[in-house]
Amino acid sequence: MSLQHALLGVLEARPMNGYELTRFFEAAPRWVWSAPHSQIYPTLRQMEQAGLIEGQQEIRGTKLRRMVYSITERGLEELRTWVGSGHAAPPVRDAFFLQALFFDMVEPERAASVLGTYIAEQEKLIAEWRAHSEALLAKETDLLKERLKNRPVAEHDRIAKLKAHVFAGQIAVAQARADWARESLRLLAEDGAAGREDA
Repeated sequence: MSLQHALLGVLEARPMNGYELTRFFEAAPRWVWSAPHSQIYPTLRQMEQAGLIEGQQEIRGTKLRRMVYSITERGLEELRTWVGSGHAAPPVRDAFFLQALFFDMVEPERAASVLGTYIAEQEKLIAEWRAHSEALLAKETDLLKERLKNRPVAEHDRIAKLKAHVFAGQIAVAQARADWARESLRLLAEDGAAGREDA
């Protein structure tokens, strides 16, 4: 997946300026893709040059305001093509699991501390994603409200359920990671007990 397609997906709901998009993507737990300010603005310029979006200066009173971007027909076609196509899985790069691979190099207590922090992070994500999933089902998120304005009312429940289901998947992954980390803590405790017996 590219930032370009994430931006197209958001702009399909409604036009936004760069600041709004940056705030949206900085709130990563609300969504499934994050990106810093330094990536968003250059990508918007590239997308505009490619004809996927168009920018218009927002005018308030007598002053020009921020550039507001909206998706073009070409951008919508690109987004639909991307969404409806299969894609190869990205290369695996998980810094935490790489770190865990070398837990044997430190004392069990230090590894256990890292695992405890990781479990707390996963539980925080679960809570945030659960709240977001519930808000989607209730059709209360700002972006979903905007998107539903352009969709037939008969499709609203299905759209909300499909979007909430994505976060149910995120919750399931985070829960599995937390459970895995708890099992790692158990293994560390076993190893520590065996070491004390040998002594």
